Amino acid sequence: MSSATLASLYPQHIDTLLARSAEALQRGGFDHLLIPSGTLHYQAFDDRDYPYAVNPQFKAWLPLTRAPGSWLLISPGQRPKLLFLQPHDYWHVVPDAPSGYWVEHFDILTIRTADEALMHLPQDLASCAIVGEPHSALGDCTPNNPAAVVHYLEYHRAFKTAYEIEMMRQANRIGVRAHRAAERAFRAGASEFGIHLAYCQAAGQDANDLPYGNIVALNEHGAVLHYTDRDRVPPKPVRSFLIDAGASFGGYASDITRTYSAAEDEFAAMIRAVDAAQLELCYRVRAGTDYAHIHLQAHLLLAGVLREFGVLNVSPEDALASGVSSAFFPHGIGHGIGLQVHDVAGFAESDSGGRIAKPDGHPYLRLTRTLAPGMVVTIEPGIYFIDMLLDEVKAKGLGDAVDWSRVDAFKPFGGIRIEDDVVCTEDVPINLTREAFAA
Repeated sequence: MSSATLASLYPQHIDTLLARSAEALQRGGFDHLLIPSGTLHYQAFDDRDYPYAVNPQFKAWLPLTRAPGSWLLISPGQRPKLLFLQPHDYWHVVPDAPSGYWVEHFDILTIRTADEALMHLPQDLASCAIVGEPHSALGDCTPNNPAAVVHYLEYHRAFKTAYEIEMMRQANRIGVRAHRAAERAFRAGASEFGIHLAYCQAAGQDANDLPYGNIVALNEHGAVLHYTDRDRVPPKPVRSFLIDAGASFGGYASDITRTYSAAEDEFAAMIRAVDAAQLELCYRVRAGTDYAHIHLQAHLLLAGVLREFGVLNVSPEDALASGVSSAFFPHGIGHGIGLQVHDVAGFAESDSGGRIAKPDGHPYLRLTRTLAPGMVVTIEPGIYFIDMLLDEVKAKGLGDAVDWSRVDAFKPFGGIRIEDDVVCTEDVPINLTREAFAA
């Protein structure tokens, strides 16, 4: 992606944010929107800081992800103003002055201390909606996060501009490049930790840059949904590999999962079956579709895979109705994604608030909204062999629904998850992840 492409898309992105901000301020009865970039936090009884994470509301406007102590001032009818903190400091690297395709759209003022920002912010703080974390307070300028403003901004963040989709496309390209390197390391016999290092090297990103902690799981570890321990020595024998890892680009995230078998065996065949089901679910990302319905369809498709491989003795419909399918697929089908891996307002009923409930019996679904053009979601069906959940099936008297000898055969492989980032459009969805793998 060239800077010229981003430069051509960015003006429409800024115009969209300005229009949204004006409406949000009107709803809340404010004149100005103040957005702090966030600050460094220090560990208790120590002088070590936690990794800095920029305020998502701040990076929605510009691709600055390492600018602690900076502020944005948005006033309807005026150019956005950036107060950029560039301190005098010989202990740390001082941030470079802002540059690139986006700077011409802002009035930029460099400040040398965090407190200096107060001189350039509105004096009537009662007229300001200040959206950020409590640690960003400067004197009496304290984030108030008014509900009317936050509800509106977060609800509409689900609808990505063309600029944002390009940013996410690049994040997927970086992530896919790293996934390819991770698979090569797995095939070469590396440990979980070694695979993780290969991934980071290929992505050019470390723990502070990645959008979330890499899940790199060999064998049974694939049954731990958020496994992050990363053993230093590979198991013997190595049977399977599940990797859930993304990448960042200009503040936007990708979230990609793939699963591999070490041999051309029955588990490899099951992976292909889950992959086919996942592609069918991706194709259902259409405008007007209830995302919760895709989740329920995933249960039916995955239960069909389990029945095909002899794990289930009952129909997919019976497995869903009884809750048996949830023992093998215990998480949601996915979530919104963008500036955050789990994007905000997944349950929002409207831009004024309210909540759309999750389907009964499915507590871990992260999105219940109806899909519309511009929304970007993950689709991540999975099958796992988790002792705790399988024991619950037996305890509920539903053990006859399962062929336990088949469970024993697959349990050493842990689990399977396939995940792509998919854009809802007016027509056929755009699969950013498959697009990147194809390239």
